[in-house]
Amino acid sequence: MESTTNQALATVEQAVELGLRPEEFEMIKEILGRTPNFTETSVYSVMWSEHCSYKNSIYWLKQLPKDGPHLLVKAGEENAGLVDIGDGLGCAFKIESHNHPSAIEPYQGAATGVGGINRDIFTMGARPIAQLNSLRFGDIHEDRTKWLVKGVVKGIGDYGNAFGIPIVGGEVFFDKSYNQNPLVNAFSAGIVEAGKMISAKAKGPGNPVYIVGSATGKDGIAGAAFASKDITEESAEDLPSVQVGDPFQEKLLLEATMELAKTDAVVGMQDMGAAGITCSTCEMSAGGGVGMDIHLDRVPTRQENMLPFEILLSESQERMLVVVQKGKEQIVKDIFDKWDLHAEEIGVVTESGRVRYFMNDELVGDVPAESLVLGGGAPVYQREYKEPAYFEEYKKFSIDDVPEPEDLKQVAMHLLGNPNIASKRWVYEQYDSMVGTRTMTTNRPSDAGIVNVKGTDKALAMTVDCNSRYVHADPETGTAIAVSEAARNIVCSGGIPSAITNCLNFGNPYNPESYWQFVGAIKGMSKACLKFETPVTGGNVSFYNQSVIGGKEVPVFPTPTIGMLGIVPDKTKVMTLDFKSKGDLVFILGETVNDIASSEYLASFHKIEASPAPHFDLEKEFELQEAVKGLIQGELVNAVHDCADGGLFVTLVEMSMPRGLGFDIVTDSEIREDAFLFGEAQSRVVVSVSEDQESEFIEFMIQSKVPYLLLGHVTKGKMVVDDEHYGFIHEVKDIYDNALGLQLES
Repeated sequence: MESTTNQALATVEQAVELGLRPEEFEMIKEILGRTPNFTETSVYSVMWSEHCSYKNSIYWLKQLPKDGPHLLVKAGEENAGLVDIGDGLGCAFKIESHNHPSAIEPYQGAATGVGGINRDIFTMGARPIAQLNSLRFGDIHEDRTKWLVKGVVKGIGDYGNAFGIPIVGGEVFFDKSYNQNPLVNAFSAGIVEAGKMISAKAKGPGNPVYIVGSATGKDGIAGAAFASKDITEESAEDLPSVQVGDPFQEKLLLEATMELAKTDAVVGMQDMGAAGITCSTCEMSAGGGVGMDIHLDRVPTRQENMLPFEILLSESQERMLVVVQKGKEQIVKDIFDKWDLHAEEIGVVTESGRVRYFMNDELVGDVPAESLVLGGGAPVYQREYKEPAYFEEYKKFSIDDVPEPEDLKQVAMHLLGNPNIASKRWVYEQYDSMVGTRTMTTNRPSDAGIVNVKGTDKALAMTVDCNSRYVHADPETGTAIAVSEAARNIVCSGGIPSAITNCLNFGNPYNPESYWQFVGAIKGMSKACLKFETPVTGGNVSFYNQSVIGGKEVPVFPTPTIGMLGIVPDKTKVMTLDFKSKGDLVFILGETVNDIASSEYLASFHKIEASPAPHFDLEKEFELQEAVKGLIQGELVNAVHDCADGGLFVTLVEMSMPRGLGFDIVTDSEIREDAFLFGEAQSRVVVSVSEDQESEFIEFMIQSKVPYLLLGHVTKGKMVVDDEHYGFIHEVKDIYDNALGLQLES
């Protein structure tokens, strides 16, 4: 095949500069039967980047369970996963990262992450109803960390609030491993009528192709390639790779899309996220087994004289590609005119299986669509991996080598003021959790975010979870814990776990030790998802999360963030975590063991980092969750809270604060008191039971065979442990509520 006209051929040096490997450039020459020009090489460089092709992860991602009882769309088939929630409705949900842009320009990086994940949902014809986010930052005492936190939180808040979708939950974690490279993972969920989903596949040769939404600018060019390399001291020079968002444009785009979805004019539609026009044209074509002819000079642009590769690679926000039924163009134009948005016909679907790009009628690129996409011709690598030396060292940890502090009250106050434990109020007060009137947990705290499904008896429960310290200590066990904790949070809220999406944040895949962490995480996730029947519906992989400081790579803690969706069949039985009445009995369910491994207590109070993941047994976790479901359905408990970060003491304080109540408990003499109060052994839940339900509760627990222990009772506001007065709940609430803000503003 001849080269495209008047286009200079690319060199291997240019290909490497664009992020391709020399052997990949040879593969492209073989696919095309010729040497590609610069525009075509640019197209391959973004589509074969790790961010778009998953070339270093797809082999392992295919091992994850993808089948489940509620799935309407499997992983990789569409923009997001789709779960059947009954009543003729589906829920589309997904989590994605925007780490590298947020490290360079935290406000826009985080804002456009929120915009992109919401577009993935409404492009499918689903109206977004809730958002969550999972954020990781470095040492909170560093000025750079404070700058990043403030920028990221403001970016999420400003974009999400203006867009009008409530943020119903999330997590924030601090560790020095994230000093240069924060993690910003955004989750969105939306509702669509069954059968009304819009596909992301192009079909029908002769059908016109439209670009809709905002004009195209030079922001975000090569953003996908930028997200597939290390963060270094020079990364600030990559600022053009960070996109700029406009939430008001996105709101208009949402409403126009919802209106469009009610017509029969749409064949397929896809968000323009990573790699912009390149990605949407190639993926939609490959998905439908067709091709496209695209005229780049018809694309509305914000700058004059943009070059073909700039238009193709731009990641300007609030844009989508729509394939329209021929003859129904006017319907599309009228809707987008009404919402004052661009809707320009830029091409046509062809039978060729190739995507051809033209500029002023000159052919500037001609590539087979299938060769560019995941599972098509994009390269697939199995990287070498090896167990890091630290893994065996961590296993040598013994609790007996750690002296028990004399003053456990001091430990308790230390933990309540720790930024990883303390209230994230400083963060969530900048978010609008009430907009849209669907949120059910604003004033009724629950372990998961609960969102009303209007017109039905149901609610949706959703959560994002991952303790990356556990994953670093033991990737397989730590990731199984992340899935289990997500399920536990949903179960404790009265829900039934349904499916997950994941955001896999790891270091450089070419580093065998980082890759070992990734492989272990996949194995742990698979095991836990099979147990809970929560298939993986999609998500993304974010490698290269490390800093190159003084020539040395420092990877972040491996962070496989789990976003889980659950269904509350009866929204009158949503369970909250707050103690209800003085005198109620307090029980802990699950096995209490002598364990402080990988706890916040061990890491921050004793400054000991080398320890294994906390005690965990997947079978016992499953049995515990089944028992909790039964207790909630039988209305035998009036408060339920997962025992997690900070251990039992923090759990009790969190249950006490909403109503100004307290607790009087006795520890187990067979367990070290610090382990009993502050250890983070898994598969434990604290419940409160009214005295008149005690005998029924005990009878149920005996039949369940899950261990349980009476701790004590709810008090009017005092905290008492083994007859020792730990203070009043209103005093510690002040510490807990304000610690994060005080540290960020100091």
